[in-house]
Amino acid sequence: MSRRALMFGLAGAPLAACSPLPVGTHLDEGQFGNPSAHNLMVQTGQLPYVIDLAERFEATVPTTVTFAFDSVALDAPARAALLAQARFIRHFPEVTFRVFGHTDLVGSAAYNRRLGLRRARAVVNFLVRNGASRSRLEALVSEGETQPRVRTTDRERLNRRTVTEVSGFWQSHPTVMNGEYAAILHREYVQSASYEM
Repeated sequence: MSRRALMFGLAGAPLAACSPLPVGTHLDEGQFGNPSAHNLMVQTGQLPYVIDLAERFEATVPTTVTFAFDSVALDAPARAALLAQARFIRHFPEVTFRVFGHTDLVGSAAYNRRLGLRRARAVVNFLVRNGASRSRLEALVSEGETQPRVRTTDRERLNRRTVTEVSGFWQSHPTVMNGEYAAILHREYVQSASYEM
């Protein structure tokens, strides 16, 4: 082993010991290219700002909406939650979002995967009708029945849901292209004083 490799290995050992989880376990491996996108965000300094905005999104608005059995219809509580999401999304024009669709464990896995995608698309369509830019929303993700919130083979509303998450920065936005992530974060803090739900 070279001296340089040994030095890097020893330097990284204390950092690895800080976390109870193996390095990389939080990485989204759901789609092709996610690890590369994650590495790019780390190297360009975007990741801390994405994490900050994701935490703010989760603390500010309801990120989950639920559905009736075998349905993609948005009831009144779902529409209220999505209106709050749309306001947040409009407030951050350089941020992208991903909508994950889920189902309960009733029905075949293939059907539930399609149903999860239909739910994600219903949410995206509602957000777009309420002022969010379609180009910054991704509804191509369906977890189907693979990630139940409640482990049961019975009908369970908490499992029939969509979850909206911050996924990154819109790369064609001019401030992102210039790499001004600190300016984005500063603007977010300044405008947060006037941000209304």
